[in-house]
Amino acid sequence: MSFIRPLPHALRAEAARIGSLAAHCLVLEVETWPKPGLVSHLDNGSHTDMDADSFRRSAAAIEPFLTRLAIAGIEDATMPRLRAIGLEAERAMLLATGGVNTHRGAIFGLGLLCAAAGARLAGASGTLGEVVERLWGEEILGTPSAPDSHGGCAARRYGAGGARQEAAEGFPTLYRTGLPALRHGALLAPGDDEAARVQSCFALIATLGDTNLLHRGGAEGLAFAQEATRGFLAAGGVGRPGWRAAAAAISAAFVARRLSPGGSADLLAMSLFLRAMGA
Repeated sequence: MSFIRPLPHALRAEAARIGSLAAHCLVLEVETWPKPGLVSHLDNGSHTDMDADSFRRSAAAIEPFLTRLAIAGIEDATMPRLRAIGLEAERAMLLATGGVNTHRGAIFGLGLLCAAAGARLAGASGTLGEVVERLWGEEILGTPSAPDSHGGCAARRYGAGGARQEAAEGFPTLYRTGLPALRHGALLAPGDDEAARVQSCFALIATLGDTNLLHRGGAEGLAFAQEATRGFLAAGGVGRPGWRAAAAAISAAFVARRLSPGGSADLLAMSLFLRAMGA
């Protein structure tokens, strides 16, 4: 008879802290404005089926599963176990939101980072992205995307890497763009963390081949989004006078085109998590 040793209380408490921190980062993402085309605490962006309360309910519903993913990481779980927990989290999300997909992408990406944080508690070395790549990268690429995933369909249609490629490579966009832009935004607008989050969001949209943008607007929509956000950054980003009005105008242009960079929103929450976890 096999015997599984119970997880020590200190490790279980740390896993709960990781899950709580990850859920808090999801709330911080929605409480950031202006974000082009995305739901915030002030408006619904390009969406008619969800609002900030939807995202808050979703974050609360999936928090226990983010904790379980951290525990799974401590216990050296394989990708099938992580995927099973992730699917449970999706069901809880849909139940909390009345069937609206608020955080599917975040459950995947942020969930992997929570598992990596757990693995680091058990002795894994490196950044969270390096842990994900080393422990699960090969299995991630072998895991099929959800058949109803708009991002997955767009990735296949346009030849974009998509979320699975990003994860399998250790989330390079987080380390090259999302996290540095958070830090740069903090320098541009000292004491204003929302400004730093906006800076990171714009930098991610400007860089990422966001499959949600491809789904909604095709290659033309992605090109428009990247050009608009690059212009904002080139003009000084959140360090320029009147930056909020400029960012809000860009958001209005996204809404007029029904563009929503959901992949960039997920990566913003994940960048916040990396910052909180020391990367």
